Amino acid sequence: MSKTSKFNAYVSAVAHWMPEKVITNRHFSDYLDTSDEWITARTGISERRFLEDEQPTSYAAVKAIEILLKKRGITPDELDLIIVATVTPDMIYPSTACVIQDKIGAKNCWGFDILAACSGFLFALNTGVQFIESGAHKKVLVVGAEKMSAVVNMQDRNTCVLFGDGAAAFLLEPTEDKTMGILDSVLHIDGSGGVHLNQKAGGSLHPASHETVDKGMHYVYQEGQAVFKAAVKGMADVSVEIMERNNLKADNVAYLVPHQANMRIIQVCAERMKIGMEKVMLNIHKYGNTTSCTIPSCVSEYYEDGKIKKGDYIVLSSFGAGWTWGSILIRWAI
Repeated sequence: MSKTSKFNAYVSAVAHWMPEKVITNRHFSDYLDTSDEWITARTGISERRFLEDEQPTSYAAVKAIEILLKKRGITPDELDLIIVATVTPDMIYPSTACVIQDKIGAKNCWGFDILAACSGFLFALNTGVQFIESGAHKKVLVVGAEKMSAVVNMQDRNTCVLFGDGAAAFLLEPTEDKTMGILDSVLHIDGSGGVHLNQKAGGSLHPASHETVDKGMHYVYQEGQAVFKAAVKGMADVSVEIMERNNLKADNVAYLVPHQANMRIIQVCAERMKIGMEKVMLNIHKYGNTTSCTIPSCVSEYYEDGKIKKGDYIVLSSFGAGWTWGSILIRWAI
């Protein structure tokens, strides 16, 4: 895609942090009508991590950010902007970005939250890119952080086994090399899909009350088949589109980084792109669906393990409640 900016935004540092508490499938089979085999076969998930009760989303985010700042060798005061993708903010307001800014002691930045469910990190990343390309900022921190264990009904075997907690972050900086960094994006929303995946209460439509709590309206509500059908098409379509409009074939792509919601969705997406599973980043088996954290945590783990090289083309792809979906093309620059 042609860009008129003098700069491209590139990822100059990545980091992730996952809670210590490991919740295996056996945990759920001990009190629900389910089994390790059933969960693994249908989702690809073997275990996930949960934050402690007293640890909010910002706790995980700060841990990941501290690792990132140390890796990059910069102080919090050098940050210009903090963008946080989350559906589980510490509270409705102030924003989790404000909470994080205070906790890390960043004195010279501003920030805000983005809520786009499982596509949140891609929406936040693309937003951060604009501030770099415009020349407005030099260091933009993009965070995906969630405490999904706080909004899942642990008695609902169809949803409680799917989700986990965690945080990951990218640091964006400018480069004059227009062949590197974030090269393209395709992002969409379709609000008609919101009836199939949502959290009904807690907003102005259904404020918290005894009735909403008693009815379980503050938990994740999901119609599995509708979500599966829409996600398979949405993620595959945008991933293929971003490859085609950048003249990339499967052989040119080092990795597909799909949202880690369900192994079957991931496999179909890879098939549509004609990419073998050996080129698909995965961590769903050990973390489950961490919503806005899945994509950056995958990238962070693979980079940490030396699997991503400078010059690699990486396709990020996601689908979430809203509907929200999209794909971002990165040429790795570090």
